[in-house]
This record gives sequence, C-alpha cells and structure tokens, in this order.
Amino acid sequence: MTTYVYGIASSSHPALPDGMEGIGRPACPVRVLKNGDLAAIVSDAPEDLKPKRRDLLAHQNVLSEAGAAGSVLPMRFGSLAPDDETVVSVLGERAGHYEERLRTLDGKVEYNVKATHHEEAVLHQVLAENPELRAMVEANQRAGGGTHEQKLQLGEAITNGVRAREQSDAVEVRRALEPTAEAVGDGPEGTGWLANISFLVDRKTSEGFLSAVEELRATQPHLDLRVHGPLPPYSFVDPGPSEPAE
Repeated sequence: MTTYVYGIASSSHPALPDGMEGIGRPACPVRVLKNGDLAAIVSDAPEDLKPKRRDLLAHQNVLSEAGAAGSVLPMRFGSLAPDDETVVSVLGERAGHYEERLRTLDGKVEYNVKATHHEEAVLHQVLAENPELRAMVEANQRAGGGTHEQKLQLGEAITNGVRAREQSDAVEVRRALEPTAEAVGDGPEGTGWLANISFLVDRKTSEGFLSAVEELRATQPHLDLRVHGPLPPYSFVDPGPSEPAE
C-alpha cells in the first residue's frame, strides 16, 4: 500500500496524532513511523488521490493538530512514498538535515502575500507620475479620441507604464515586509498578481508582520494585498538533495 506523508517531527513530539483520521473516503487512520530521533506522520494513500477540498482540509488538519504542540516539517499535499519502509529509511538517511530544519522552523509560521493592483487607482497613479503620458491622453481627448494609430500608441504606453509599476510595486511589497520576517521566499509566478511572496514569521511576533501589512495597505492604497496565514511553513522546509517521498 502506498504511504501518504503529512509531515516530519521529532520522535519525542508531545502530540503526534496517532489514530486520528486523515485523507480518503472513508478517512484513512493516521499513524506514526519512527526512526531514531525522527518521526513521520503518515497514513495509507487512496488509489484515486486528487486535490479535493475534503482531502486538502484533512491534510491541513493533521498538520495543524501536530503543529499546535511542537515543530513539524509539513509536506505538501500529495507527498507519497512506495511503502512505510521507504519512509523509515529516508528518515535515517536525512536525519541530520531534518533535525536542523526542525530546529530552524520551531515556533515559526508562514504567511503568503499576493499583491495585485486596483486597476482604476493604478491608472491614476501612472498618469500622475508620467507627464508625457498625460500629455498624450489630453491630446487624444482634444482630437475627439484620436486616430486609430494614436489610440494604439496610447494603449501601448499605458500598458508599459502599468507593467513598470507592477515591477516596482513587487519590490516595494518585499522591501516593506521583509524586516518583520525571519526568511522570505518567492512563490510560483502566475497570472493575476504582481507579487507572490511567502514570509517565515516567528509565531510570537506575527502581530508585527500583520501590522506591517496594514501599514503597506495604508501607504499604497492602489495595492490589493491578500494575506494567507498563519500556515505551516511549507515554503521553507527544504527537503534536501531530493524529495523525501516520491
């Protein structure tokens, strides 16, 4: 039976969730595999594993239960190993690395920040900062909208201005929030946002991070900031030379 891996913890962790329910329908019982000073929180893996809402929540719940009482290295949803023996073997092979990561991430949580522009607000800002672009807009307005070529030139100029603002605002988001974090990591690029950044934050000082987010919202009202967290520090696990599970 394929083994599903939720996370890795110390074998002396005070609240390893042995016996609770995890992913699958019916839910697979969670169990703990130990090797020396390390333990893996696992269950069987259903044959038709897919990122369904119920299973995503079950994965998160197992990590939340375990992480509430001590440091856990969270594996991302869908981390699989061929069997229990493989998991136990990996714990032994990478013991030093996992133990270092557990010490580093102890008491830490992750906040993911995605930033986009309020479209109308950023257009006003781009025009306010660019006299040449304002002049083009005013000239077209005086000409009743301008020729087709003039409209194309204006549209291209505005697009370039917004793109430049996206780049500078991505830098600003990171610059404003980085001082309140222990570490910073860029998330996958994607359409729909200008920045996707994960911040490793000490749980005890997380209010300082959230206050910095609110200050950024106040000083940069053209930005739409979406904050997800506190989360297990998925982006900062660093599995080592290769993935701990296939």
